[in-house]
Amino acid sequence: MSTQVPAAAAETVLRKDQLSALVEVLRTRGLTVIGPTVRDGAIVLSEIESAAQLPYGWGTHLDAGTYRLRPRPDSAAFANAAGPQSWKTYLHPARVRQWTADRANGRVSIEAEDDAPVRFAFLGVRPCDLRAIQIQDRVLDTGPHTDPVYRRRRSGALLVAVECTEPGGTCFCASMGTGPAAGPGYDLVLTEIVNDRGHRFWIRSGSAEGTEILGELPREAVPDDLREEARSAVQGAVELMGRSMPETDLRRLMAETLEAPRWDDVASRCLTCGNCTMVCPTCFCTTTEDVTDLTGDHAERWRVWDSCFDLDFSHLPGGPVRTSPRSRYRQWLTHKLGTWHDQFGSSGCVGCGRCLVWCPVAIDITEEAAALYDWTRHVPDGAV
Repeated sequence: MSTQVPAAAAETVLRKDQLSALVEVLRTRGLTVIGPTVRDGAIVLSEIESAAQLPYGWGTHLDAGTYRLRPRPDSAAFANAAGPQSWKTYLHPARVRQWTADRANGRVSIEAEDDAPVRFAFLGVRPCDLRAIQIQDRVLDTGPHTDPVYRRRRSGALLVAVECTEPGGTCFCASMGTGPAAGPGYDLVLTEIVNDRGHRFWIRSGSAEGTEILGELPREAVPDDLREEARSAVQGAVELMGRSMPETDLRRLMAETLEAPRWDDVASRCLTCGNCTMVCPTCFCTTTEDVTDLTGDHAERWRVWDSCFDLDFSHLPGGPVRTSPRSRYRQWLTHKLGTWHDQFGSSGCVGCGRCLVWCPVAIDITEEAAALYDWTRHVPDGAV
């Protein structure tokens, strides 16, 4: 993981045609570079071998239940909002085989799965996702119940963050305190500026390794006007946020509204499909699946992502604890915004907006929180 150094320890400017040098340096160091690229009508994360594979000239149109690519009038690579995947796809994979068992000649052998070490370089980590990685670190790496798969994958990961200058219509990271400027935890951070002076990336180090990598890149003095343009563009993104959470203590709000009628309203719309938990960059729940071949001589155990919207998620010997959509949606939202604090010391929401975009019935988490807040202001005194 990163060792923090002062943010101003090293910096340079890369022009568009020089960004390929960064990818080359990362790959030369033996890192598998994962970054955004265009595929199947979306900006998705995938291994890239060249900066040419980045989504230059593509933006996104986002709304609740809506995701569309749109061509941009410029060649910006990172002027688009979070796509359907987060970095947990690589750090906390959706499917992990835990062991295999084989029966031959009357004997059974069991072999634990050996997760081959891969060292990733994540290029294009949004500030909201940077915070999400830190949250998952507390849950899966530094907490009381560590996950060895996550720890192996995370320990060698190098994070290249990209500050947001053009958030999407469903972004609300500013109201969650997670962006659009990058917080600590990165090895390198880029701010992309495209204007009549050219297409440039202001790049700074945030760790000792990041400083080493900068030493292998083309070096150019950073003009004061570029710094000012970059900071202004990031600050301007705050005003462009498409959504915001109500300005109140969300943890307290969740605790005070457990019996609010709004839960019935949202339950009447919710399909309990679990899409919101699948795309959420901090949700971490898993279950196990045992599979066998037709002969019964070969069996495998897999760990797979699970969701608190699944009816069997809270199944006990007497049956499921949360049988209604109301109870399951309430569990998800009150945990994400409320009791996550009790378990892990922070909110579980980073304001990326993915749960809005990928909800098939366009349920908006900010709208639900605002409705609960409005209810607390209109109920009789003492009724909350």
